[in-house]
Order: sequence, then structure tokens, then C-alpha cells
Amino acid sequence: MYTSRQIAEIIQGSVTGKSDTTILSIIIDSRSASSAGNALFFAIKGERQDGHKFIAELYEKGVRNFVVEQNPEQIANYPDACFIKVADTISALQQLAAYHRRQFTIPVIGITGSNGKTVVKEWLFQLLREDKNIVRSPKSYNSQVGVPLSVWQLRPENELGIFEAGISKPGEMGKLAAIIQPTIGLITNLREAHDENFQNHSHKTLEKLKLFNQATTLIYCADYPDIANNTGSVTCHEFVRWSKINPNVDYFIRIKKNEKDTLLESTSQSGTRSTITIPFTDEGSIENAIHCWIVLLRLGYENDLIRTRMLNLIPVAMRLEMKEGINNCLIINDSYNSDLGSLTIALDFLNQQKQHIKKTIILSDILQSGKEETILYKEVAQLLETKGIHRLIGIGKSIERQSHYFTIDKHFFESTEQFLQVFGGQGFQNEAILIKGARTFGFEQIARQLQQKSHETVLEINLNAVVHNLNYFRSRLKPTTKVMAMVKASSYGSGSYEIANILQFQHVDYLAVAYGDEGVELRKAGITLPIMVMNPEEQSYDAMIEHGLEPEIFSMRIIRLFNEAVRRRLPPGSGRSIPIHLKLETGMHRLGFEEEELEQLIVFLKENKTIQVRSVFSHLSSADDVSQDDFTQNQIARFDRMREIIISELGYPVLSHLLNSAGISRFSQAQFDMVRLGIGLYGIGWDEKEQKHLEFANTLKTTISQIKTIQAGESVGYNRSYIAKKAMCIATVPIGYADGLSRKLSNGKGRLLINGIAAPIVGNVCMDMCMIDISTLSAKEGDEVIVFGKEYPITQFAKDCETIPYEILTAISRRVKRVYYQE
Repeated sequence: MYTSRQIAEIIQGSVTGKSDTTILSIIIDSRSASSAGNALFFAIKGERQDGHKFIAELYEKGVRNFVVEQNPEQIANYPDACFIKVADTISALQQLAAYHRRQFTIPVIGITGSNGKTVVKEWLFQLLREDKNIVRSPKSYNSQVGVPLSVWQLRPENELGIFEAGISKPGEMGKLAAIIQPTIGLITNLREAHDENFQNHSHKTLEKLKLFNQATTLIYCADYPDIANNTGSVTCHEFVRWSKINPNVDYFIRIKKNEKDTLLESTSQSGTRSTITIPFTDEGSIENAIHCWIVLLRLGYENDLIRTRMLNLIPVAMRLEMKEGINNCLIINDSYNSDLGSLTIALDFLNQQKQHIKKTIILSDILQSGKEETILYKEVAQLLETKGIHRLIGIGKSIERQSHYFTIDKHFFESTEQFLQVFGGQGFQNEAILIKGARTFGFEQIARQLQQKSHETVLEINLNAVVHNLNYFRSRLKPTTKVMAMVKASSYGSGSYEIANILQFQHVDYLAVAYGDEGVELRKAGITLPIMVMNPEEQSYDAMIEHGLEPEIFSMRIIRLFNEAVRRRLPPGSGRSIPIHLKLETGMHRLGFEEEELEQLIVFLKENKTIQVRSVFSHLSSADDVSQDDFTQNQIARFDRMREIIISELGYPVLSHLLNSAGISRFSQAQFDMVRLGIGLYGIGWDEKEQKHLEFANTLKTTISQIKTIQAGESVGYNRSYIAKKAMCIATVPIGYADGLSRKLSNGKGRLLINGIAAPIVGNVCMDMCMIDISTLSAKEGDEVIVFGKEYPITQFAKDCETIPYEILTAISRRVKRVYYQE
């Protein structure tokens, strides 16, 4: 820990005001102020914003320590503040981070390259986290500001650091090298991005390689000539080369792609052969996985252990935002990068969305490609055709000049403004639209125009968190145990298709819905996974059979009715059979066959070959209740006995499944062939210990519509249920019980968060809005309000509502816009 005075000495700044505060966090964004009293704000001057403008706002929020390039004009307005004046705040931030890095002697992996930095970093974390306490760059913090913020995270308990570094012009990498000081270096690849800022490709390579001048080991792919030919500029102790082309390297790699995975074989210089399999087939993932493989080998890991861990690698999601659009469209907004590599990634993500056949891209001029214009857009045209894009809307003078290369349906506009005036929201219907533009084109205007209009309350779903939670529960299972993911009730309010799609991409084995029409909609949206319907209604049997849905059968009456429907649908002598799932009664006393009915059931199944049992299952009533463990064990035993009776008589393979999310963690001996994962996908653990391994996937947020000052004696809301005892400031926010906010939270029983501070609800919760007391905090109209999220977990929110997280999520109405993120 450092005091503000110590930091002033490190960065050679002059101090005005108090300087004895212990600094725990660094902030550069006024919107993300946390631990305000122990935070240090660097007032950075950027192209669009000047951090000095936000000093007053931050002071009101409780921040007292500032690094500035000039002191405020009215410094007397900040009597408790400490201002550290420096010539350049970014340089000061870098100087502080470099000093902090020198206090640690742990191994540090430094990663640079054109593409794959974040994926390699995250995969190394996945592969090594079981053995080491790792600090790594958050997200893609690899810039002149992001790197020092990443390295500042170093703490005494860390055993390994993994940091990525990116540059866009000469002179930048030397600064980052002084901050990261890697002991192990890795350069992923070298492509065209930012070429225009360097003399040539080789010049850019030399700049990137400066990261490794003090490293012990440098790992790289020798198939990139500019990298291989310039490593002589690096004063590094050991160079580790791998290649898919040249066998005269440290590791010669052979690749064999299968349908869903890729086998990699490595031959070392000593002739040792090793293999791993990765659950990916695309070229980028293969290259990234090889880099990780070599790093682990150089760290001394046995290949058998590496092979096991590689099989569990999960995709690293991209910075993409997915929303419902106008006229039944899907909008994918990606304005993070504008090079060919990121365009390919975005197009792949677009093609993962199966609910629309027609695919449109709105594409701006591609900047910083380093390619001659005609060559660049010829490649773009080929890429769009290869990826099956139906329509291009090009915005920018460069792409319009090269319009003749594009053979698909095409429209061109010189500017975003012209597009909005001429095209606007017209002409889009029942299609998936990728918005892919350089930031200077202001494509956020297009996104606002095309997204479905709704009020300002949104439910954000972090798809990264869903994937993380899925893989946590997978880690608790035997390798042979299958996963059935529950997507009933619109995936617990999170959106059936969107969640089903990512689960399909993550290769779960089964989905389960509540009713047949939910399954039909998933089929229409392109979901091909097997789907079990838990509450099949007689009127939906024909549709279920038509769309390949598999019903839960829980009584003799239901099995007879469904069998009659099957006989009507299947032609005589077809030889086909329709899968069903048998629900057994083991103590829940809701639905299911009783044990005394099994003999009759088995006779029926043997006599009717048009239906075939795919699985038998039951439901634990109290898997998350320790006090009921004896009852749960009795349920498990009863299920085991009943399923054996059925399976032994049928003479063909039948799956068995019993465990829900809590059961997976608490009763691993009862995994059988498959488990059913529901609320756990959204980060809800059965106890505090498990909760630490999960990530909350849902954030419900809104904004302040209006702020009012009321006097003592005045009332708030319906029925005058709240009377002010003194003058107070209240804010109205657009969320009410029609959105899913319980009326139980009225009159101080509930709270919402503004800038991390709790604001109690005053008055009765209305249908469309509620009022909160903001008298003790600083807020303004338009500020974000968190209903539940990371700072105020849904588990605590549910307790405040006197209910469970299941009800909270499923009660959020459809008028609340769902926004999906992959970072």
C-alpha cells in the first residue's frame, strides 16, 4: 500500500493539500469511482474528454486524491483534497505502475501480437489457475492506460502475472515493457492492423519485439517471416520456436481437424512426440491453443495434464452486444475494432445466430488496415460472400469507391447521416443485422435507430458469465456425464433463444422447456439440440412430433394419449419411433409414475414400439436443504431402484437423470448419466462457498427520470403511504410492478443503488415506476440505477422481496428490454 505522499515522490509530483491517505485503488473514469476515500483519480486528457472536468463531481462522490496536470482554479472549494501536479498524467500513471511492478519478483508472462492476445491470456489463466494465484489484465486492458491499470493489480499473494500489450504507433512498446517487465514473452502473430503508423511491416515487428528485451524466454511461431527474421533484435536468453511448416524448430506441429475438435501433434527437437485435443476447429483458436501448449510445456507441465486441461478450454467471448431490433430483427453491435480480423470474428458470431436466414451487414470504411484500398475491399467482398452475407450497406467514401467488388445486394452512403436520412429504419425486416463500424463513423446512431424501442429499464445478460457458470458445473461432473440445460420460462427470464443458442454453441447435450410452443419457437430459431418438454399438453402433441420435441410422460393417461397421436402421425410400417422421457414419483408428489405402476407401464412400452424411452428421471424436492438430506438420500435410492426395474426390461440404452443445480454440488454420487442445470447457469449457488465460484449473469438496471425536492409533511405515491418527516430529495425511476419490481419493497423495505450507494424506496411501488430517497447522495437525472447486479446480488434482492431468485428472474416482464453482452 502507498500513501498519496509516497505516490507523489514516486511520480515526482508537487503536492497541494493533505497527503497522508492510504491509496487502495486507481480510477481514470469518473463513472467508476469506488472506495472513494482511498481512491486516486488520474485526470487524463484524451481526444474527447478531459478528466480535469470531472474533479468537482468526483469530490462530491467522496474522492479526495487527484493526479492532475493543473490544479483547479478555485482550489479552496476542495479543502480536504490532495492534488499531485505532474507534467503528464498518463506518464505519471505509467511511472507509478512500473515502480509497483519492481516490488515483485514473480514470473510474468507478457503477450503481444495483432490478434489473439486476450484469448491466449484468458486460456493461460484457465489452464494455470488451479495451481497458481494469477493476476491478469482485465478484459483487453493492453493500451498505454490499460497496462498500468492491469499491473497495479499485483498483490503479494500473486504467484504469476499475465499481461497483454498492444501498440498503434512507434515508441509505445518501450513504455509498456518498462511496466510489464515480462520474464516470459509471447508474440501471437503479426497482421495488418495499424500498419499505416509504421514505416513498414518489419518496423512494426521491431517495435512489438521491444516488449521482450529483458525477458528470459520468448515464444513465437516461426511461420511469420517478419517475426522470425527480426528476433535478433531481442536481447533474450532463450528463443522457443514452433511451426506448422518447418520441422527444424523446437516444436513441429501437425494438425488434424475433426467435426467438433482438433487433434494437435507436436514433435520436439529431441524427437519426443506429444498430442493434445482442443474443442475448436477454427484457425484462430488452433493457433492460440498451440501458444498456450508451448507455454505450459516450458513451465514444466507434464503433457498428460496439459492434454486433460486443454479439453476443458472454453471460448473467450468477444465484445459484442446483441439486442432485439425493429420489425423482428436481431441487432449485433460491434464497434470495438475495424480491421479484417475483427470483421471475420464478428461475421462468425453473426452466423452463430440461427433465428434469421437473411443476414445484413452495415459496414463502414475499414481504417488502419495498412492495405491498399483496392486490395482491402476486394478481400472484404470475398469475405462477405464466403460468410454467406445477403446484403451489404456500406458507409464511407472508400468502400463506396470500391463498390464494384461486391456482388451481393448492396447500398452505399457517404456518411452515417446520409444513411439515416435516406434509409433510416426502412427496409429491415426478419433479418440479423451486424453493425460493424469504426468509432469515428458514430454507428451508435444507427444502433439506436434499429433497436426495438422500449423504456429505459433493461435486463442485461452477461453471456460470458453464463458460459463460466456452465463450465464450473461441468468441472464438478464425471467426463461421461451429460448436461441437460433448463431453458423453460424464457430461460428464467433471460431469453429462451439467446440462452439456448449459446448453450448449443457450448455443446450441452439436451435442452428442456416447460411447454411445447416454447420448443417449437426454439426449433424455428435454428436450435437443433434435443429438447425435452416437461409439461406436454394434448393439443400440442402434433406440433411436438412435427418439430422433433420429446415429451415428459408422467402417467398412463398421458402415455396413451401421446401414443395415439404418434400413430396418427407416423405412417404404418414406417419403423420410426418417437423419443419420450419417463418421470418417476420419488417423493416430490407433483408429477410422475408411482412404483406400483411400473409393471403396467413396462407392458405398455413393450407392446407399442412407436415410442421409445430416451430417459427416465425424477426430481429432488430438497437438494439445497441440509436438514432434509435423509429424505434426499431416500429419494435417490428410490429412483435408483425404480429406474433399474424399467431399464432391465426394455433391452435398449436409456439415460437416467435426477440432479438439479444444487444436487450437482451436493450429491455427486447420484450423477447417473445426465444432470439438469437450471438456476446455476445464472450464477445462483446453493451456498456461500459455491457462490464464490459463480458469476451473476443478470443485471436489472434503469435510470432516474426526474428529481424533486419535497418538504416535511408532504406525501409520496399512491394512498399517501409515505409522509416526509423533513425536507428531502426524491428521484422517480421508470420501473414498477408491471416490470417485475415487487410491491413488497414499498415504503423503505426495498432499496436501489445509485453510484454504489443504497437509496431506499419511498411510497408504494407503482405499476410503471417507483420513487427513491436520494437525500444523502449525489445524483442527477439520467443517472444509472441498479435494481440488482454485481454490487447488489439478486440473492440478497430476493431475500428483501421475501422470495427466491427463481421468482425474481421469471417475473421480469417482456417489456423490459433484454441486452446480451459478450466481452
